[in-house]
Amino acid sequence: MEENPLIPDNNPQHKAGFVSIIGKPNVGKSTLMNQVVGEKLSIITSKAQTTRHRIMGILNGEDYQIVYSDTPGIIKPLYALHESMMDFVQSSLEDADIILWVTDIYEKFDEDQIVERLQGLEAPVFLLINKIDLATQVETEEKIKYWSEKFDFREVIPISALENFNVENVFSRILENLPIHPPYFPKDELTDKPEKFFAAEIIREKIFLNYKQEIPYAAEVVVESFKETKELIRIRAEILVERTSQKGIIIGKGGEALKKVGIAARKDLEAFFEKQVFLEQYVKVEDKWRAKPKQLKRFGY
Repeated sequence: MEENPLIPDNNPQHKAGFVSIIGKPNVGKSTLMNQVVGEKLSIITSKAQTTRHRIMGILNGEDYQIVYSDTPGIIKPLYALHESMMDFVQSSLEDADIILWVTDIYEKFDEDQIVERLQGLEAPVFLLINKIDLATQVETEEKIKYWSEKFDFREVIPISALENFNVENVFSRILENLPIHPPYFPKDELTDKPEKFFAAEIIREKIFLNYKQEIPYAAEVVVESFKETKELIRIRAEILVERTSQKGIIIGKGGEALKKVGIAARKDLEAFFEKQVFLEQYVKVEDKWRAKPKQLKRFGY
C-alpha cells in the first residue's frame, strides 16, 4: 500500500481544518485574509463587493494546516452574479470547521439577519470586531457588550486587521479549536486558485481603483492566455463590460485610461509572480453578462 504524502509521518496530533471569513462588505475581510496567510491573495479596495469569489489561502505549519476562505460580502442579490457570490458564502459556512464573523466598529446595530444566518451552525463562531484603531476604548467596549448579548459566540475579539493588532490572538484561538486531521492539501501549496485567476484579480483591482460609479461593477477580467518562459510571463487579458459607453470609459481618450490600468497591473503582477511580465489588454462588450448564468459559469461563478 502506498503512503499518503499528505499525512505527516509520526504525527497523530496534526491539526487541519477550514476557517471561513464571513461578513458584510467593506468590514476588512480581505485585509484580514492577507494578514493571516502572509500573502496578498485577495484584492482590496475601499469599494464594496470587491471580492466576488471564494478564495482559499493555505497556512502550513509542522503540525497544522489552516485553510482560510475569504468570501464576498453578504448582500441582497440584485443580479445572477450576486446570487453566485452568496452561494460562495453559504458553502463556506456549511463546510467550515471554524467561522470568523467579521464586523467593524462602524456597523450599525441592525444585525438580526446575520444572527439568523448563524443559527444552527455546528462550527464554533468567533466574532472579530475590526478597525478598533479608529475607535475609542469606550466605543470598543460598547460593541463587545452589544454583540456578546446578541449571540453565543465562542469569543468576541477586537482587532485591527490593517495594523495587525490582536491578529496573533485570533491565530492562537484557531489552533486551539482546529480538529485533529491530516492536511487537506500538499504542504507546499498556498492557495487552491491557479495563476491565471490571480492575474485577472490583480487587473480587476486596478479597475476598481481607477474608475468610478458603475464601471468596476460592470467589468470582468478574463485571462485568455498565460504563457510563462524562464525569463518572462506573457499575459493576454480581456476586460468585459456591459455597454459600449463603458468600453469607451475603460479605454479613455487616446487609450490613456487603459494604459494607466496596464502600468499599475503589470507592476503588481511582476511583484506577485517575481518575474518580468508582458501584458496585453483588450476591452470587449458582453451585454448583461452579470445576469446570464451561462456566462457566469464561464467566468467561474
